[in-house]
Amino acid sequence: MPVMRIPYTDPLPAPRILPPSASTASGTIAALTNFLITPSQTSRPTPSPPHFPAATNNYARSTRASSRPRTLLLTGAGISVASGLADYRGSNGTYTLNKTYRPIYFSEFVASHASRQRYWARSFLGWENLRRARPNTSHRAVADLGQAGALQAVITQNVDSFHKILNDPISLPTLELHGYLRATVCLTCRQEYDRQAFQERLCELNPAWHDFLNECLRSGALDTENPIERRQRGLRTNPDGDVDLPGVDYASFNYPACPRCLGKDARVDVDQDGAVLSTNKAGVLKPAVVMFGESIPPEVKTRAEEFVDSADKMLVIGSSLATYSAWRLVKKAHDQKKPVGILNMGGVRGEEGFFEGISGDNDGTIAFRSQEASELILPEVVERIGKIWGVSTTKGTDDPLGEANASASL
Repeated sequence: MPVMRIPYTDPLPAPRILPPSASTASGTIAALTNFLITPSQTSRPTPSPPHFPAATNNYARSTRASSRPRTLLLTGAGISVASGLADYRGSNGTYTLNKTYRPIYFSEFVASHASRQRYWARSFLGWENLRRARPNTSHRAVADLGQAGALQAVITQNVDSFHKILNDPISLPTLELHGYLRATVCLTCRQEYDRQAFQERLCELNPAWHDFLNECLRSGALDTENPIERRQRGLRTNPDGDVDLPGVDYASFNYPACPRCLGKDARVDVDQDGAVLSTNKAGVLKPAVVMFGESIPPEVKTRAEEFVDSADKMLVIGSSLATYSAWRLVKKAHDQKKPVGILNMGGVRGEEGFFEGISGDNDGTIAFRSQEASELILPEVVERIGKIWGVSTTKGTDDPLGEANASASL
């Protein structure tokens, strides 16, 4: 079973911009448009594969022409920074500013009651920021590109569910490689529970912590994901969406057991209020994400590989590929002689190999690399492709769900 390996945090080399004109916003827009609309040598005039059923409306059918490439998109934390969420290795990322940061390992979470108290206390404080965050123009532009037929599927490393909220499941299937924070899952019975309902239960079990959370919200201490600003307020932001409080004893934090297992499994041990005790042996709830050191479900690994096999080219946005589970997919596409494009601020793991031998006069059709901000580039690419292909687009600016629905979906 595949394992999500711990990413390295050493600085990555500066990228080679391809084509050189992609060092500007206008050049990036032109090059990325070329990358997305130009058929590659691996393009095949075959029907949509099983995991990519053709859309039923004329709009999508007209853009699924066999002459157009099937591009697989892989996204990382960088695409969600404009939504107010923390990134990992950007200029203000946790790995950048906190060299000693070490994420919780799956084995620690499973084995230690104290580790779970620490994790859920920090997650309790950090959840509100994710709940209030909304998809940004990059997410909406990705959905538009899917509707226009410029993207075949999305694999995301992110656990914020933004792609899942916006992308049409027929025209743009979305695979959450590392799971999602919108739910918790029982390690015993595998039942999932809504994360917001879990948050409300944590409030009931931790009235003092609840008061502290309300005070943080009133003071604005949780209004920023910027690690520097948080440090100035005595808080630290970590990549898994939680909040670290220096010097705090987490032993007072309570968390519930799986409601389904409670009363049915004698190994579940809780106090009179329903809080899990240190002697508990079953019904442990964890976030429905792939933790560090935890195995990626085999069905997810298989589908991700099928996505790569069925694509003609691969585009990476907002990821340094420092996590092996994501890097290996791009490596797989490159090994299959498929063009690779990257839009990411900062270096990317192994990118020199992906672009080896690419001529400097390439106009983006066979390779693309830029460091421009995706939220500025993608809406313009949507508009340009819409004009070229003669399809209507929203230019990535409309949020069809609205604030209430986005919140409910999480």
